[in-house]
Amino acid sequence: MANESRPCPCDIGDRFDYGGRGQEVQVEHIKAYVCKPSASTDRAVIVIHDIFGWQLPNTRYIADMLATNGYIAICPDFFVGQEAWKPSNDWGTFNEWLKTRNAGKIDKEADVVLKYLRDQCGAKKIGVIGFCWGGAAVQHLMLKNLHLKTGVSVYGVIRHFDDKSNLLHPTFFIFGEKDDVIPLEQVTLLEQKLKQNCKVDYEVKIYPGQTHGFVHRKREDINPQDKPYIEEGRKDMINWLNKYL
Repeated sequence: MANESRPCPCDIGDRFDYGGRGQEVQVEHIKAYVCKPSASTDRAVIVIHDIFGWQLPNTRYIADMLATNGYIAICPDFFVGQEAWKPSNDWGTFNEWLKTRNAGKIDKEADVVLKYLRDQCGAKKIGVIGFCWGGAAVQHLMLKNLHLKTGVSVYGVIRHFDDKSNLLHPTFFIFGEKDDVIPLEQVTLLEQKLKQNCKVDYEVKIYPGQTHGFVHRKREDINPQDKPYIEEGRKDMINWLNKYL
């Protein structure tokens, strides 16, 4: 398995020992991590964090990887100063914690970040990727936000939006076959609804044997057999962005 026996949602044991190559900035009322490529570009990607927040080294690693591939990458604090989840927290309180952090109520922050990318970074083509909680947020934005070009939802918690599938922009969905958080029945239902209602390009891909968190968890050293799937997920993500940005 790609991940810990009790998947995520994700685990402190998977944290990268990683400092990041970018810098922290203040974007109106939001703190954000920004990493820029060496060459000038008008392409940018908003990276939406999981429940562990915008400072998680794993997520910053992905932002840096996007910059290495030629994108301005920004990971804002979509919890807007509220505490991120800690693995030491009591999981019995998780649902109560989640009530004040709704992945479907990030429109104000998204607009602020889009304005920053356009006005301060010269971005003209902007996409979004997100993990877990952030993957659900991506699906929300793909249903609502006219200013984004494309999205990648990585093991997004689709049950939050399982009645909505009329996407506005091309969207790529990444899932793990063994994800206890997102059962394959939910993925099948998503595919059915997309087939019925979606008029833009989309793809749903399930990665064999992988559990929740595999794309942005550093498990290569622990389970080498999963390395090809982790690399494939990251490559697929970049390829999708390259195609639509």
